[in-house]
Amino acid sequence: MLIDARTLPIDEVIETENCIVGAGPAGTTIARELAGQSFRVCLLESGGLEFDEATQSLSEGTITTPHFYPTNELTRGRCRQFGGSSNYWDITVQRGEKKCHVRHAPLDPIDFEQREGVPYSGWPFDYNHLLPYYKRAQEYCQAGPFAYDGASWETEDARCLPLGDRLTTGIFQFAPSAAFAEAPKAALRDVSNVSYYNANVLDIETNETATQVTRLRVASTPGREFWVSARIVILATGGFENARLLLLSNQTQSAGLGNQNDLVGRYFMDHPGFRIGVVIPASRKLIDSATLYDLRWVNQTAIAGRVSLTEEVMRQEKLLNGSIMLIPKPLGYGLAAKSVMTLLNSLRQGKLPSDSLKKLTKILTHLDDTAAFTYRRARKLHGVYSSSRGGWSKLPDRSKQFRYLEAVAQVEQVPDPNNRVTLGANTDPFGRPRIEFYWQWTDRDLQSLRRTAEILTQEFSRNGLGQFQSMYELNGATNSVNGRDVPRFQSTHHHIGTTRMHPDPKQGVVDANGKVHGMSNLYIAGSSIFPTGGYANPTLTVVALAVRLAEHMKQTINSQVVMAESTPPA
Repeated sequence: MLIDARTLPIDEVIETENCIVGAGPAGTTIARELAGQSFRVCLLESGGLEFDEATQSLSEGTITTPHFYPTNELTRGRCRQFGGSSNYWDITVQRGEKKCHVRHAPLDPIDFEQREGVPYSGWPFDYNHLLPYYKRAQEYCQAGPFAYDGASWETEDARCLPLGDRLTTGIFQFAPSAAFAEAPKAALRDVSNVSYYNANVLDIETNETATQVTRLRVASTPGREFWVSARIVILATGGFENARLLLLSNQTQSAGLGNQNDLVGRYFMDHPGFRIGVVIPASRKLIDSATLYDLRWVNQTAIAGRVSLTEEVMRQEKLLNGSIMLIPKPLGYGLAAKSVMTLLNSLRQGKLPSDSLKKLTKILTHLDDTAAFTYRRARKLHGVYSSSRGGWSKLPDRSKQFRYLEAVAQVEQVPDPNNRVTLGANTDPFGRPRIEFYWQWTDRDLQSLRRTAEILTQEFSRNGLGQFQSMYELNGATNSVNGRDVPRFQSTHHHIGTTRMHPDPKQGVVDANGKVHGMSNLYIAGSSIFPTGGYANPTLTVVALAVRLAEHMKQTINSQVVMAESTPPA
């Protein structure tokens, strides 16, 4: 049953056994898993069934960053609407298709390990523990079979590239955004459990010792408040808002709930996406050989190949994880392009660079590239294919149309306690402090990126694939910050780590089940509990953990109900 909270009487008290806050992929998966149980479930969502600009403005805040993190990420990177950020997912498998999709992959086994060279790494359980939940998550995501290795998707005309023993091919699957933007509405509309939309949780009230949640203070609009009393509360509002709700709930603990060790909001991670380099093929045949890496349909499943370092290399060299998608591009992406840009910029400033003769030589040596770059820049032309739009492998003359493969990376970050969410001085229409957020690259991040680029350069050459020109050689691919090259990147809107999971309350906010340390009935779901983030889009792991938490809820609440029924009255 779906109810608009604006229709509730002021000061209404809703009683339930389980209350889930947030109707994104995590929250709706738990609600659907708990449907049909003998106990009551209530789902609260800040947004409505449709997008509303006023509601979305509740996400506004302040971002501080020395490394160009997108300043609009707090509003652009998350969506206050039933279905959460799935309403933003807009990958197009092939031109002309109207369905929107999202990229899926599980975390790698190494992502769960405590790794030398990756501070604060290590999950409370390993990959094999989560594997059965991953397989159930595939169904909720409406994805294909649980197979993410390259070999499982090879066909006669689409094979894994010969990458040597330091690189490997894996697969991304692409499934419909509607799996979470639309399907939960239909599923939850026809069950007895109640989902309230336009319901903003303002405060989590507790007993005097802050060991147990007693009720939630909720409002549909400023001045229209109601209450939810629940035996168990689950926060599933995303990496920013989960932390914010804990920090806001500071009536009994001045630092906020679960924050006795100053960990709430820290260790934020994203998966920065950027052009890590360009492959100049040794032969035009490479374009034809790379069709496995196109975003396309195979056996009714949308997939695309990806290139990654092997786990052995990551362990040996203490490198962070990451993936690379290969996107074909026309002329105008090589070293000659950078030389043209550098000379033009220098001429505008009235001086020539010290290596101008070397750059001029590159321009003259690659006249076709120079001419194509100049033409495309003048006409403001851009390649139509990207990591979010596929179909190039169907072109009959693709080896003639394309000259390069652009390598687009999506990378892991070190969990850094300085990357954090705090409360600011500005307030929202409900009078609650808005978010202040700080983000930076760490030295370890940048060192790992540079070494990864070196390995890519070596392996593409060693295996006869072509010349890999890294982002450090390409025009406009990096920014210089304090003398260091940092990637010009985009956020992938993956907000990870702010209520991290660890069995030790001095190192994590929640335990292995997602329960907030020191509290008996407050849980957290979503990517905010990830101790590390890997590189994979987090939704598949979020849903797997949600299924796992729902299983724990069934056992916990049913046992509480049985105990209550068997206890004689005083």
